[in-house]
Amino acid sequence: MSADTPLPPLLIAFAAQRRIATGTRDEVLAALRAHPDGASALVFEANTGTRVELDLRPEGSTSAPAADEAPARGVGRPKLGVVAREVTLLPRHWDWLSRQPGGASVALRRLIDEARRNYAERDSVRAAREAAYRVMSLLGSELPGFEEAARSLFAGERARFDSYVSDWPADVARYVRQLAEPGWAGGAAP
Repeated sequence: MSADTPLPPLLIAFAAQRRIATGTRDEVLAALRAHPDGASALVFEANTGTRVELDLRPEGSTSAPAADEAPARGVGRPKLGVVAREVTLLPRHWDWLSRQPGGASVALRRLIDEARRNYAERDSVRAAREAAYRVMSLLGSELPGFEEAARSLFAGERARFDSYVSDWPADVARYVRQLAEPGWAGGAAP
């Protein structure tokens, strides 16, 4: 793999609030197929807490899409990774954009890049807290102190958060702490 090729995401699987597998997609699939509770497992992308659906059927048992189900051709420049999307703005916004050098697209890209630089830490804190909450909601919503843990997570109160999740199953607590870790860098809630 070249330096530009991203590594496949690591996945983490939980069954009955216990971590039963961690690894690449194929490694986790094999572990889930072999585990008695594999079919009911919740699988997440390890670094983002995004839920991942895996097809546990044996390889080769999936049906191929029909020829008439070809993907629709999108608008934009797909070979360059450009996808056209709709943006709703007020007339005064369109007027301002039309007066910018390079036009609306250049001005919007410039504004977005500037905002990404200026708010990178805040966005990182928010993303970490949202990832931890996503996983908490799926794995721990019925655990004692869930609501208080969620409040303290978004309030940026690490000690309170740790105290609430400390009574949770060890694998769940470890994972939500791992996801929340970058969220403590920003101190108070963004």
